[in-house]
Amino acid sequence: MKKLFIATALLSSSLLVPAYAADYTIDNKGAHASINFSTKHMGFSILTGRFNTFEGNFSYDEANISASKIKVTIDTTSIDSNHAERDKHLRSDDFLDASKFGTATFTSTKVEDKGNGKLAITGDFTLHGVTKSLVIDAAKVGEGNDPWGGYRLGFSGTTQISMGDFGFKMDFGKVNLTLHIEGIRQ
Repeated sequence: MKKLFIATALLSSSLLVPAYAADYTIDNKGAHASINFSTKHMGFSILTGRFNTFEGNFSYDEANISASKIKVTIDTTSIDSNHAERDKHLRSDDFLDASKFGTATFTSTKVEDKGNGKLAITGDFTLHGVTKSLVIDAAKVGEGNDPWGGYRLGFSGTTQISMGDFGFKMDFGKVNLTLHIEGIRQ
């Protein structure tokens, strides 16, 4: 009886968490992922917004987190601060120069397990034609079967960039990025 109980417990736990590396596509179509930003607005207030169009994928192996990888491509023309004239200015060559640099990318180079579901994701971030290394402080939110027969895994993370590091003509300092990523296992 004791052996049956142990075998059942092991089988049940293996069904809850995948015991192997898996590839995921970020669910941007179902609005289950977002890339948001906030920055000081001329020193008077805080400006918030998001990028409406992006895509990406990641590989995650809970047994070997350092083997995990992520790649995201952001359409810089999709910047949305809830103000059309400001968005036009943010797309201009004063800031993103989106007609020349229509995409920004992040490609991980290292994923470090910080314990308790926390990760430090180091990678190359290319924005405005400039590539810089940055670290995203991330946390696993959860995982499991979804109502549509798929399997999902989600993370959230934060990082900060300096506008001056990316060669913007106008530089208001630091920009905070907040990421919420939900992937569908492939």
